[in-house]
Amino acid sequence: MQLKIMPKKKCLSAGRVPLILFLCQMISALEVPLDPKLLEDLVQPPTITQQSPKDYIIDPRENIVIQCEAKGKPPPSFSWTRNGTHFDIDKDPLVTMKPGSGTLIINIMSEGKAETYEGVYQCTARNERGAAISNNIVIRPSRSPLWTKEKLEPMILRNGQPLVLPCRPPIGLPPPIIFWMDNSFQRLPQSERVSQGLNGDLYFSNVLPEDTREDYICYARFNHTQTIQQKQPISVKVISVDELNDTIAANLSDTEFYGAKSSRERPPTFLTPEGNASNKEELRGNVLSLECIAEGLPTPIIYWIKEDGILPINRTFYRNFKKTLQIIHVSEADSGNYQCIAKNALGAIHHTISVTVKAAPYWIMAPQNLVLSPGEDGTLICRANGNPKPRISWLTNGVPIEIAPDDPSRKIDGDTIIFSNVQERSSAVYQCNASNEYGYLLANAFVNVLAEPPRILTSANTLYQVIANRPALLDCAFFGSPLPTIEWFKGAKGSALHEDIYVLHENGTLEIPVAQKDSTGTYTCVARNKLGMAKNEVHLEIKDPTRIIKQPEYAIVQRGSTVSFECKVKHDQTLVPTVMWLKDNGELPSDERFTFEKEQLVVADVSDDDGGTYTCVANTTLDSVSASAVLSVVAPTPTPAPIYDVPNPPFDLELTNQLDKSVQLSWTPGNDNNSPITKFIIEYEDAMHQAGLWHYQAEVSGTQTTAQLKLSPYVNYSFRVMAVNGIGRSLPSQASEQYLTKAAEPDTNPTAVEGLGSEPDNLVITWKPLNGFESNGPGLQYKVSWRQKDGDDEWTSVFVANVSKYIVSGTPTFVPYLIKVQALNDAGFAPEPAVVMGHSGEDLPMVAPGNVRVNVVNSTLAEVHWDPVPLKSIRGHLQGYRIYYWKAQNSSKRNRRHIEKKILTFQGSKTHGMLPGLEPFSHYTLNVRVVNGKGEGPASPDKVFNTPEGVPSAPSSLKIVNPTLDSLTLEWDPPSHPNGILTEYTLKYQPINSTHELGPLVDLKIPANKTRWTLKNLNVSTRYKFYFYAQTSAGSGSQITEEAVTTVDEGAGKAMASRQVDIATQGWFIGLMCAVALLILILLIVCFIRRNKGGKYPVKEKEDAHADPEIQPMKEDDGTFGEYSDAEDHKPLKKGSRTPSDRTVKKEDSDDSLVDYGEGVNGQFNEDGSFIGQYSGKKEKEPAEGNESSEAPSPVNAMNSFV
Repeated sequence: MQLKIMPKKKCLSAGRVPLILFLCQMISALEVPLDPKLLEDLVQPPTITQQSPKDYIIDPRENIVIQCEAKGKPPPSFSWTRNGTHFDIDKDPLVTMKPGSGTLIINIMSEGKAETYEGVYQCTARNERGAAISNNIVIRPSRSPLWTKEKLEPMILRNGQPLVLPCRPPIGLPPPIIFWMDNSFQRLPQSERVSQGLNGDLYFSNVLPEDTREDYICYARFNHTQTIQQKQPISVKVISVDELNDTIAANLSDTEFYGAKSSRERPPTFLTPEGNASNKEELRGNVLSLECIAEGLPTPIIYWIKEDGILPINRTFYRNFKKTLQIIHVSEADSGNYQCIAKNALGAIHHTISVTVKAAPYWIMAPQNLVLSPGEDGTLICRANGNPKPRISWLTNGVPIEIAPDDPSRKIDGDTIIFSNVQERSSAVYQCNASNEYGYLLANAFVNVLAEPPRILTSANTLYQVIANRPALLDCAFFGSPLPTIEWFKGAKGSALHEDIYVLHENGTLEIPVAQKDSTGTYTCVARNKLGMAKNEVHLEIKDPTRIIKQPEYAIVQRGSTVSFECKVKHDQTLVPTVMWLKDNGELPSDERFTFEKEQLVVADVSDDDGGTYTCVANTTLDSVSASAVLSVVAPTPTPAPIYDVPNPPFDLELTNQLDKSVQLSWTPGNDNNSPITKFIIEYEDAMHQAGLWHYQAEVSGTQTTAQLKLSPYVNYSFRVMAVNGIGRSLPSQASEQYLTKAAEPDTNPTAVEGLGSEPDNLVITWKPLNGFESNGPGLQYKVSWRQKDGDDEWTSVFVANVSKYIVSGTPTFVPYLIKVQALNDAGFAPEPAVVMGHSGEDLPMVAPGNVRVNVVNSTLAEVHWDPVPLKSIRGHLQGYRIYYWKAQNSSKRNRRHIEKKILTFQGSKTHGMLPGLEPFSHYTLNVRVVNGKGEGPASPDKVFNTPEGVPSAPSSLKIVNPTLDSLTLEWDPPSHPNGILTEYTLKYQPINSTHELGPLVDLKIPANKTRWTLKNLNVSTRYKFYFYAQTSAGSGSQITEEAVTTVDEGAGKAMASRQVDIATQGWFIGLMCAVALLILILLIVCFIRRNKGGKYPVKEKEDAHADPEIQPMKEDDGTFGEYSDAEDHKPLKKGSRTPSDRTVKKEDSDDSLVDYGEGVNGQFNEDGSFIGQYSGKKEKEPAEGNESSEAPSPVNAMNSFV
């Protein structure tokens, strides 16, 4: 068990300078660790570790054992009181006390009576540090009285009438379990019409003729003494009115009829409880059982409701065909009015039961042991609740505190004792008693004042070996009073450790999160308090990880060939690896075809079954690695058809020397078809039990033609023979004549015998029955026998046939039974069967795990410990423990959806487990339940804990808005998972130039309450990259990045030129320009060819003075379009003139317009600058004037658009 004297936080300085890691002292109660060497030296007041139950019912046939065990240092002495006065065991020769123990053994088997020792016993364990006392143990012997003899008259009643068969068992201690059976010890069938009440009576809502029988027997089972008492059988006869003749009516009086109602249909009435309302009181934590049984015709159906409330879903159960409502683990909230409704086709009736839940005292906070050092303070708290409210009283060393010796260090304040400035004389054992009219609670808690120098409990010079890049944990378990501080050093020179490399745990363990080669060395743990100092050295070695440097590879091979897989391993030189091979995650076949050669696995003569996944596993004492490859087997290259064949079937089968258990079979072999016969296989058919199904009988060598066959009794045999050679097996021969053997007793008993309960009060015995061949004769039956394993009862046996299951009813819950099943037939019994052990049915566990403790390991991981529940309370096979845990929601979330509970199950008897995946900085609640084969037990009281802060997630969003020439504004949303309280934001940014190089990084801290920030004095038209993240006290979270550009000053020519240069250097732009230039060149060539064919187009030398005023001349510097000549002048177009800037020419202005060549006035350009459509050659060729040349307008215009 880990010490609980460790601090809850690491006390580390904030800087990065070397420092000594140490544990902060925490003024609190200590718990002494269970270290044997430590316990030998420390004094400790007594603690009661085991005692008998408060209400102790004993078996009067056995010795009385009253348990009282205690621990302490020095070992405590024991004394007893009986009925409030000292019990002198030395004066009673029948009473002895176990050596070294307070347990009493009262020998009543030789002489004496159990009744003599009835009373209230209390044990006291005492040493020099104080005295602890046990509960008051009430001793009472169990009683199982006989039924009073009574004469029961036969009951005669008409069909359809109600009936109640009274049981009225004798009053025993404890009360008996009631059940109804017949003379054959078979449970009477029950249904919605016929059922047993809680009081044991058998209720009939209406009787039917099939209810007639003479053996209605009520049984009372007294579990404590393992005895069953039987009531006299009750005879019931159900007759119809038509069967009554005058003679029978004349000889029967009215009083001999059970009731006088007719058999006509009727609405329901309650048989129990009586009246319209009743009251019920139950104690908290018990099972509340409410019952309503009604009569009527047809049979009524029962319904249950709770007035002004709903029935608890997970705790409500219906028994006895919904006639009984049970609520488990009742609490005060279950008080109220419950209504049962009985309904049939003729009406309905209801009954109201007023339930009041009281409560015996139960703990809210039981006092815990205190271990203090001199001068320290502490408290003992004893808080309990109940209904009515319990009274709290204190005792010290078994004496009421009001009359105990005064202690100036203590002060009593109701349910709390406050200690201040304690000294060694303050050591004592305190008892807290919480009681009300329904019971009491008694708890011992000691105050032990110790002054102890530090002790380190970890073994000296412990060697830790760790694989590189994995965590290393160096232990330093310690104890001392006052609580010591812990310091860690590394190396012989005592160099201090750095806080950013190491983690110091609350129990003194030093953790190296990622151990490297330079972590190797000697580490020293030092513990100090005001009484002294202790230190211990441990050694750490870092090993290289094991690696597979040559892995097996996928292979495809033909059937019959050889394949090899290579697995080369590199490992630390100081570690010895073991290499093993697996096939399909299992062991390799035990076959000599599989061999190991150095670092290879070789498979020879590969078959189809060898296909699969082969895994090489390399293990060392510290780590393990593996690698896998798949082998696929394919068919070999086809070969010529075989020239041989299987043998022909044998013939002429004959049976001779026919005896009871043997016969001789002979045959004649068929042709071997050029391959010698190696053996003959003989099969048989059992025509009586399994006609048409052939079974293996025997095989003989290929040189034999006869065989002596062993036979089983009561089998109608037929035989056939098959021959086998190197090619294969022949077809079967014709069947021989049939031979029927004589019957005999079975040779074997049923197998797979098991005993498991399907209900808490039964035992289901099952077995695998014998088949017809194994029966050895007619009349096969089974003798089923059982008795309790730990009792002295005789075997109980029944004989059954044609079944493989038998149900034993009325068993105690989860009790071991010895079981055997023996076969028999008309010829006799099989040998004595083996005895197996089973268990009667399980029931839900009764007790919740106690002392649930939570140790928060880090912000996402917690460790839960609990005390195991007593085995007897499990009432079944322990499956494990189940933890339910959930995160507390705030009020708004709780209204939106249901709280999601998570479940973790820990198998077996584990008493601790880890809860992973927790959310940091959260409030969690958990409880623990024990689980058996039936289900879950009650939940432990809810335990709450909080996880510490963790690092936050990245901010939900980051946007850059309002860019200007020299500023950018950032807006963001806080992290969706802050995992704590945000302390600040960190913004880092740096410029990016045109060649994507990063500039200097600027670091900026922003308050946590901001969601917007403006950065000023930035460079104009510059791209920036931003890195943004949040921080809590646990550290920095994930970052989010973004890029943005300050705006461009459009009035600055340099900025425009810079931007154009930047675009011109882009690869996509250069490629686009090349494509456009190539397209223009092609168009120029096409137009040149068309011009040569169609002649030149004359243009004017100068523009006409009356040109269209809307057409503006083209400017030489900006490349805009000039004019065309007017419509009346057909002079050639001046060289260098351009089309209008709107790329249209009006027809009335020029006969030589584009309308003649295109598609009308509104001709348009393509993206590359060319006209849509083609020119038509309407104009005649005209010579060019001077050195002027005509040119096609469309390509020129297209070119000009890019100039």
